[in-house]
Amino acid sequence: MPTPTVSPAPDLDAAFAALGDPVRRALVTRLARGDATVGELAEPFDLTPQAISHHVGVLRRCGLVEQRPEGTRRRCRLRADQLALLGTWIDDQRRAWNDRLDTLAQHLADDGAGS
Repeated sequence: MPTPTVSPAPDLDAAFAALGDPVRRALVTRLARGDATVGELAEPFDLTPQAISHHVGVLRRCGLVEQRPEGTRRRCRLRADQLALLGTWIDDQRRAWNDRLDTLAQHLADDGAGS
């Protein structure tokens, strides 16, 4: 059986924590379609632009979103490379658990065959 590894990189920890909030998940979903300003991100929500800015800040600090100045506004962009790291970690966990379940199924099949 594989030995448990140390917790994933802190950026992954922060990203998973950030994505625990439904507003931030919705912002990531929206930014996956293209860049947007905080004002544009705020449109579908019953939240102030300041509240959306707070959520964008959380996503920025964990590395999922970057902002760049564009005139007097700041355009938000999803960092797909960081999002891909989360997907890779999830895929690794899925593979490890599938392997464990396959081993268990084989053990149970072998044990049942010997009865």
